[in-house]
Amino acid sequence: MDILAVILAAVGGFGFGALWYNVNGPKWMAAVGKTEEDIKASKDPTPFVIGGVAALLTAVMMRHVFVSSGIDSIGLGLVGGLGIGVFIVAPWIVLNHAFAGRPRELWWIDGGYAALACGIIGTVLGHFL
Repeated sequence: MDILAVILAAVGGFGFGALWYNVNGPKWMAAVGKTEEDIKASKDPTPFVIGGVAALLTAVMMRHVFVSSGIDSIGLGLVGGLGIGVFIVAPWIVLNHAFAGRPRELWWIDGGYAALACGIIGTVLGHFL
């Protein structure tokens, strides 16, 4: 069950990205300097593979942290996941974007996704722990 929980959590966090970037797609494309045609023309699956692996690694480590911390409910999983997303992952994304001179709009889009996806991963994990 632990492996299934981690996989489901990773799928939930990764899948949320489809919704998040669909809603924020025009702003994200403007911030990274791409057009819809650029995105459609790219047939490279590498970013999606990397994203899936990253979501899986995040879920694996969050499960370890949750078990070590005694997080064993949906509510605690949500709070723990949001805490990790808001106070660890998103600030690191903002740091990288700031030093790279990326637009602030991108900070909010990518940092917001990371924070909320971690909340989703945490919620799913909390359900199964």
